[in-house]
Amino acid sequence: MEPFLHTLALLVIGMGLRKVPQFPRETAQALNLFVIYVSLPALVLLKVPSLRFSSDLLVPVLMPWAMLTISGALTLGASRILRLDRKTTGLLLLVVPLGNTSFLGIPMVTAFLGESGVPYALLYDQFGSFLALSTYGSAIVAFYGGDGRLQPYELTKRIFTFPPFLSLAVALFLVSFPNPYPNAVRSLLALLSATLVPVVMIAVGFQLSPRPAPGHIRPLAAGLAIKLVAAPLIALISCRVLGLEGLATQVAILEAGMPPMVSAAAIAAMAGLSPGLSAALVGFGILLSFVTLPVLVQLLMVS
Repeated sequence: MEPFLHTLALLVIGMGLRKVPQFPRETAQALNLFVIYVSLPALVLLKVPSLRFSSDLLVPVLMPWAMLTISGALTLGASRILRLDRKTTGLLLLVVPLGNTSFLGIPMVTAFLGESGVPYALLYDQFGSFLALSTYGSAIVAFYGGDGRLQPYELTKRIFTFPPFLSLAVALFLVSFPNPYPNAVRSLLALLSATLVPVVMIAVGFQLSPRPAPGHIRPLAAGLAIKLVAAPLIALISCRVLGLEGLATQVAILEAGMPPMVSAAAIAAMAGLSPGLSAALVGFGILLSFVTLPVLVQLLMVS
């Protein structure tokens, strides 16, 4: 429970730093870039080569795509029931199915399931959430944002030049080597990867602004109900019915319950898809996840 409390403390520190005038408004963006270009690639390179391929790895790889399909369908249905406008529908379809499986997911997996679960979380994030953001996310923005047609070349280029994805490709190649790094390199990777949790949680706290407008309450409630309650429960029940067990399955279910992805919300805001609601989904989602995730973990531990 101590790592969980540390994570919450880091979030509060980030919220406090936002009130310090010496920190510029772009602080959170700079911290997130550091994570994307340094912390997360180092963690990928350090943890993934220790993976030993088995059928268990299929669960964290396939689960995010199943959750994307189910959450997308539930979101579209809720949007029609609530008679939401086009921009709000596009925002929910972009943000709700995509979870914060890296920036928040990895710290939460570490806190609740231990460091041995991190490689599975990385697979869930890189082969699921990130690829979904780059493909599905781009399609949603193009359709609902009205920013033009999809450009397959640019989409492919963005995927294969994303630092964590490049690191994943290298790390998967190194899986076949029993000791891929000299001690000095391993120590450096461990030092850099250790910055991920404090840096990203402070960044999230810095940009946290849970102040929804009155007109956002219904779509906000619907979106978070699907993301934080319905999706993980469906994942949990489905795995129990299929007889899927083990750490990889637990990680996949926990990742399915993560709040909306910060990057997806930022892209939605840039595309003009209800920026105020976008920030509220991220802010309230993170805060509520500190309640829903411990409950989900307790359900996971029930035999």
